Amino acid sequence: MPLHEGPEKPDERPLSVNPFYGEANPVGGMTQAPPKHRLPDTPLPPMTAYQLVHDELMLDGNSRLNLATFVTTWMEPQAGVLMAECRDKNMIDKDEYPRTAELERRCVAMLADLWNAPDPSAAVGCSTTGSSEACMLAGMALKRRWSKRNPAPGARPNLVMGVNVQVCWDKFCNFWEVEPRLVPMEGERFHLDPEAAAALCDENTIGVVGILGSTFDGSYEPIADLCAALDALQERTGLDIPVHVDGASGAMVAPFLDEDLVWDFRLARVASINTSGHKYGLVYPGVGWALWRDKEALPEELVFRVNYLGGDMPTFALNFSRPGAQVVAQYYTFLRLGREGYRAVQQTTRDVATGIAERVEALGDFRLLTRGDELPVFAFTTAPGVKSYDVFDVSRRMREKGWLVPAYTFPPNREDLSVLRVVCRNGFSEDLAELFLEDLTQLLPELRRQPHPWTRDRGAATGFHH
Repeated sequence: MPLHEGPEKPDERPLSVNPFYGEANPVGGMTQAPPKHRLPDTPLPPMTAYQLVHDELMLDGNSRLNLATFVTTWMEPQAGVLMAECRDKNMIDKDEYPRTAELERRCVAMLADLWNAPDPSAAVGCSTTGSSEACMLAGMALKRRWSKRNPAPGARPNLVMGVNVQVCWDKFCNFWEVEPRLVPMEGERFHLDPEAAAALCDENTIGVVGILGSTFDGSYEPIADLCAALDALQERTGLDIPVHVDGASGAMVAPFLDEDLVWDFRLARVASINTSGHKYGLVYPGVGWALWRDKEALPEELVFRVNYLGGDMPTFALNFSRPGAQVVAQYYTFLRLGREGYRAVQQTTRDVATGIAERVEALGDFRLLTRGDELPVFAFTTAPGVKSYDVFDVSRRMREKGWLVPAYTFPPNREDLSVLRVVCRNGFSEDLAELFLEDLTQLLPELRRQPHPWTRDRGAATGFHH
């Protein structure tokens, strides 16, 4: 347009260099935010709606730098394509999507074989939205089996477990009216003690939960010793108490890296096992798995047979409709990696964890509780001589650099202990580990100059809720 001419009419004006943010035009620009707590009066163009949501989500933390979560934050692009292709398939419609249902069945069979079920073809199981749902199902089966052998009216069932269990077990006990009997932490023992667990059992105990990979510090609970203690209890009292293994993380690590560790269906007392496919199963959230050693371990009355959309369909999950994408991604990952691939991935992750732990210890300011040699997870606290800062200061300052490192206090009887925890996952490379250590090292001189822990004035705020 020549310089001497006047401006064009608004409807004829060409788009500016940045039309979306610069102009309120009908093509999709936005100069005013839509309402956030009521539906807008009019539709938005799809690109406008996308950009608004996208921009707000930029304020989330970077999931790849989140060392608090166990959940998978990286998968191969091919897995993402498969998930996109299956996100519109309802997992419950097994007649309409028979191949998706078949992939779920194959995953159950593969896990039964991986966990050494006496007869993998006789093991029963299902996919879930995650380990929390799987734990609920396992707890329901334990309670129903107990009610069959304890018909006395008014008896209150109880479940024995360590105080370090994940919060889903507290939910189970609350929702299904089961008394939780917790084995406390003592000294440098941060998980369940087998003899203490057996001592809490009685005729109303529906089962004992063993954790293969505590979320507090990454340590394995001694499942074989727990079963041995319960065997001895049965010899003394006649009480036959089953064990459920909460292998949310470790059930996809130990089979590949700790093959000599006996924790699974090789132990006759282990009735059921769960795991999170979206943790060290290496799948994006959310998918979990619950397996029982045989049909006797899962009471038939908990299995519903539904005539849904033209077919008789057995179901025993708590949820009904959900996408089949995560199950398909799990089968892809099993097929893609195989045993050797999983071993390589998990070994690399453990190597990264143990390597970082050693270098954190070498800084001199910290004391390791665990070293990443079971789950690829390690917990550490400040060394006894460190008085100027605490773990909450470290967590806060590392967050300023983009790292999400949780700081939290242990439960009774170790509420005096506050720690930091680092979870290493597939995709947390040696290069990222080096960057993490550089940032931590650079913070220390400033932290050492503090007169006292910052949280003394401001109040400690944990970065991790268990």
